Amino acid sequence: MSNHIFVLDTNRKPLTPCKPGVARSLLKAGKASVFRRYPFTIILNKEVDANPEPLELKLDPGSKVTGIALKQGNHIIFAAELQHRGQQIKEALLSRRQLRRSRRNRKTRYRPARFLNRTRPEGWLAPSWQHRVDTLMTWVHRFRRLAPVGRITQELVRFDLQLMENPEISGVEYQQGELQGYEVREYLLEKWGRTCAYCGAQNVPLEVEHIQPRSKGGSDRVSNLTMACHSCNQAKGNGDIRDFLSSQPDVLSRLLRQVKSPLKDAAAVNSTRWALFNALKATGLPVTTGTGGQTKFNRLRLNLPKAHWLDTACVGPVESLEVLTSKPLLILAKGHGTRQMCGTNKYGFPNRHRSRRQIHKGFQTGDMVTALVTAGKKIGSYLGRVLCRASGSFDITTASVRVAGISHKYCQPIHRKDGYAYA
Repeated sequence: MSNHIFVLDTNRKPLTPCKPGVARSLLKAGKASVFRRYPFTIILNKEVDANPEPLELKLDPGSKVTGIALKQGNHIIFAAELQHRGQQIKEALLSRRQLRRSRRNRKTRYRPARFLNRTRPEGWLAPSWQHRVDTLMTWVHRFRRLAPVGRITQELVRFDLQLMENPEISGVEYQQGELQGYEVREYLLEKWGRTCAYCGAQNVPLEVEHIQPRSKGGSDRVSNLTMACHSCNQAKGNGDIRDFLSSQPDVLSRLLRQVKSPLKDAAAVNSTRWALFNALKATGLPVTTGTGGQTKFNRLRLNLPKAHWLDTACVGPVESLEVLTSKPLLILAKGHGTRQMCGTNKYGFPNRHRSRRQIHKGFQTGDMVTALVTAGKKIGSYLGRVLCRASGSFDITTASVRVAGISHKYCQPIHRKDGYAYA
């Protein structure tokens, strides 16, 4: 059950995606050629006069991973997971700021202080957040060039389903209704990574735990709650957290530090959702929205496992659904390299030169290659992203390992650099 294959006619007009078997038959018969490897696309050698059925592009934006799915009728024919690099961008900007500040404090030169001389345009987002919007829009435009996308569905906000079911509900009935604590539990599961805060157990039933027991003045605020497995919850009881973790000071310090930290992922999604929605509207396609509660309800009703791409398939109103793929395309944003003119040491001083030449032996860092090594200590077949050197000795990063010292003579390009790695 693989993803369907994108099909273009000779004029690059997007047609209805076909099954992998049909694509193999067209390639063997010489009626089509490989146009793109990731996502796999074939191009026909003739013009086709057809009006393909419009597809629905579904998006589930996340702070770290965004799910993407293409729906034809009630069938999911293509799925992908796009992993963002917002945290890497934030760390790179932080490192640059620290180096510049250390140079200023070194008294090597004098520069007057600058105040109130920089303004931000309306709708400005931090670079790590703007990256999420720009990357996702890049793939929206890419899928529109490869498939006849007719509408877009985005998971936008999370509404209170209890209030939606009964708009007149209020007071104690609302506070103690069927969904009391639902949002709090989901928030805690995300904040603590769906693991026990005390022993780190995963894939076990978790219970809401009061860090400071209520019998000793603890409150029901989120800042006093965590997730614990049943055994740890019973072992702690109503004891003090410092006594319970007296033999694990590192766990205690991590827990107390994490309690004070907000849920960064939720903040990132909330800050970028409307910017993404407005960008999608600018495409001219009809855009519909769904809620997180609706997505979870659809997934549980359809008895589907928890996964980013399956959550995406359940975004919006879904009556019935048949998933025709089980192998989503994994897309990892890698960027296009650095623009530094020279490398620096940890103190900010330049210590190495960066060559302007990017292409070596016909390859460029970021190309997807296949290498069949027939001699030496690294005999075998490798498929992955290449790191080039002027010497011709390359490194190949596969899905599981990084192999160093592969000669360029064994490498064959299959997908040129576009800023992403695939699996």
